[in-house]
Amino acid sequence: MDQLLEEKHRIVRQSVRRFCERELRPIAAQIDQEARFPWEVVEKMGKLGYFGIQASKELGGAGLDAVSYAIIVEEISRVSAAIGLCVTVHNSVALYPILAFGNPEQIERWVPPLARGEKIGAFCLTEPNAGSDAGGIESTAIVDGDNYVVNANKVFVTNGGVADICLIFCRTDPAAGHRGISVVVAERGAAGFVVGDLEDLCGMRANPVSSIRLTDCRIPSGNLLAKEGMGLKIGLAALDTGRMGIGAQAVGIAHAALEEAVRYARQRQQFKVPIERHQAIQTMIADMATQVDAARLMVYRAATLKERSLPFTKASAMAKLFASEAADRVTDLAVQIHGGYGYSKAYPVERYYRDARVTRIYEGTSEIHRMVIAKSVMDE
Repeated sequence: MDQLLEEKHRIVRQSVRRFCERELRPIAAQIDQEARFPWEVVEKMGKLGYFGIQASKELGGAGLDAVSYAIIVEEISRVSAAIGLCVTVHNSVALYPILAFGNPEQIERWVPPLARGEKIGAFCLTEPNAGSDAGGIESTAIVDGDNYVVNANKVFVTNGGVADICLIFCRTDPAAGHRGISVVVAERGAAGFVVGDLEDLCGMRANPVSSIRLTDCRIPSGNLLAKEGMGLKIGLAALDTGRMGIGAQAVGIAHAALEEAVRYARQRQQFKVPIERHQAIQTMIADMATQVDAARLMVYRAATLKERSLPFTKASAMAKLFASEAADRVTDLAVQIHGGYGYSKAYPVERYYRDARVTRIYEGTSEIHRMVIAKSVMDE
C-alpha cells in the first residue's frame, strides 16, 4: 500500500508509528483497563502537531494534507483506538468547523490553543432525544443582551471529560424547525457549565466520554459560529470530515487485529504444525487482509477528494460504512483465530474487538450512512 503513497506520506506514517510504538504501546492495555486518559502522552502529541493536523503552521498546526490526517489517525488507532478517537474528533468536528466557519477573531482566539493541543475540543450534538435525528435537538440558546442564555443536556460527548472548547448545537429560534438550529462555542469554566460522570463503556475506554450540561449558562453572542440557523450546515460539513476520520480509525483497528492474528498463527501449534499452515486459517487471514486494504483505499480516496476540494460526502460515507463493518469482521476473525485466548484480556485482540464495534455507531450509524450514500447516488 505504501508504494502507492507519495514520499511525504510514507514519512508521516513512519514518524507516527515510531512515536506510537514508543509512547502508546507500553500503556495501551493499561489505560483501557483503567479507563484513564493519558495526559502524559497527549501533551507530547500536541507538540508534534497531532491536534492541529490540517491547521496552518501560522495558527500553531502541522499544516498537513487530508491524506496525512487519515494516516495519522490510522496509525494512532492501530495502537490505541481510544486516543485515535480523541485525535480525530478533536481535528474533524471541533477544530475544523471553527476554521471553516469562524470569523477572524474566533479563529485567532480558539484555533492556536486547539492546534497545539493545549486545549481539547468536543462536538456536542447528541441528546437523550436527538442523535441521528439532529432536528430533534431540544437545547436552547436565548438572546439576553450581549449574551445567549444556554440550556443544554448533551450526552455521549467524545472527549467530554477533558474538553475545554465545546461546539454546542442548540435552538436559537425554537419556532423555525431545522432552520432554527445554531452552534455556539462554550468554554469549560463558564458558570453553569457542568461535566457529567464518565461513561463506563465497552470499548474506547481511555477516551473520557461524558455528558455535558449547561444550565442558564451565559455565553457571549460573539461565540456564535457563523450565523444563526446555520447549525445543520455546520454539522453536516463537520461530519463529512469526521466520517473519513472514523473510517481511518477503523482501518487502524483492523490492521492491528490482522497483525496480531498473523503473529499468533505463526506461534500457535496444533497437529504438530503452526496453525498458519492450515488452510482454514489461511482463508481467514486472506479475507482479513483484503478487507483491510479495501477499507484503507476507500478512506484514502475520500481524503484525496477532500484535498482536491472535490465533493466527498458520498466517498466519506462509503469509507466510514465499509471500514467500520470491515473492522467488525476482521476483529471477529482475529478472535476466532486465537480461539479461547482471543476471549481473554491477556491478548490485545479482545480489546480490538470491543473497540471496533462502536465505529459502526458514532458519527452516524451504518443505516444513516446508507441513507446518505443512496441519496447521493440517486441525485447524480
